[in-house]
Amino acid sequence: MQQENFETIAIRLQAERSQYKEHSVPLYLTSSYKFDDAEDMRALFANEKEGNVYSRYANPNTDELIRKISALEGSEAGWATASGMAAIFTTFATFLKSGDHVLSSRSVFGSTHQLLNNVFSKWGITYTYADLDKPEQWEQGIQPNTRIIFVETPSNPGIDIIDLEWLGNFAKQYGALLVIDNCFATPYLQQPIRLGADISIHSATKFIDGQGRTLGGIILGSNALIREIEGFARHSGPAMSPFNAWVLSKSLETLAVRMDRHCENALKVAEFLESHPKVKKVMYPFLPSHPQYAIAKKQMRAGGGIVTLVLDGGVEAARSFMDGLKMFSISANLGDTRSIATHPATSTHSKLSEEERLQVGIEQGTIRLSIGLEHIEDILGDIRQALD
Repeated sequence: MQQENFETIAIRLQAERSQYKEHSVPLYLTSSYKFDDAEDMRALFANEKEGNVYSRYANPNTDELIRKISALEGSEAGWATASGMAAIFTTFATFLKSGDHVLSSRSVFGSTHQLLNNVFSKWGITYTYADLDKPEQWEQGIQPNTRIIFVETPSNPGIDIIDLEWLGNFAKQYGALLVIDNCFATPYLQQPIRLGADISIHSATKFIDGQGRTLGGIILGSNALIREIEGFARHSGPAMSPFNAWVLSKSLETLAVRMDRHCENALKVAEFLESHPKVKKVMYPFLPSHPQYAIAKKQMRAGGGIVTLVLDGGVEAARSFMDGLKMFSISANLGDTRSIATHPATSTHSKLSEEERLQVGIEQGTIRLSIGLEHIEDILGDIRQALD
């Protein structure tokens, strides 16, 4: 591809057309592939030539998706998994062994916390949390056996931000792999590998799909790192299906225009909530009141589609607000065309203790809003009447 603009790459980078000269890439719903002869089969299994062997390893649809999203985010290679959590687990399991240590941002998705706390701890892998806004905690938390530094930025649901260039230099100083969960930003708003990360991970289930239809995960990195990922994933089997890859590749064609509207709507919602007397706090990266506003403006194209607020009145106020919504969906998902409200303390982060939730800024009155693509007046109208 000679074009360098995001939108053009997302639309025009496609798998090679077949003899039928189709305009839209077809589905390749096959589990296996035919070899020309015995020597062809041997050479492919020996990795002496390129080609498809088995769809748990590779498929034309997953290949297209990976080539496209790698070009958009600026990585050499990538791997597609069945879900976002499969991408995180696969990355950790590939590079960690017993005795290793993970330095992670404190604000991580509930399932990521469960992996660190309950799964990898059984394998002799330890972890330390640090706050995104306290550089001294990162200096204190690094250990001689730290293999991975893991960060969500913006974080879920607190919308915390960390300077990726600073963190990239910090990770290199100590010889650790920097792994970024880039789910909230997508490749359109933020490109961690260009800012110093080693690996960027997406839950493609969210904004990349954008319509609540399918599951998927993406791991992006250098050729060398993805070869190690491939070595683990080919045999452990967290493969993305060809159908989901086909859906997600088509979704990328509209990612830029969708994210522009998500961000435009979300900023207006954040500004409205910040002026409302019943709202104690609003977190949105492109609000000047955000503590890391300057960092967000430096490394993100726009603020994203997630707005988190805290209501006075705790859990009762939160439930009253959510039950009062008429258009918003109450769901644990995010990144949909439809606006969604979530109460993290009783859903996505319910397995954390109250103390752990408070440490990452999740109060009983915290609500995460995923702002959709509906008309902004309808979005604001629903929020207004639910608050009133």
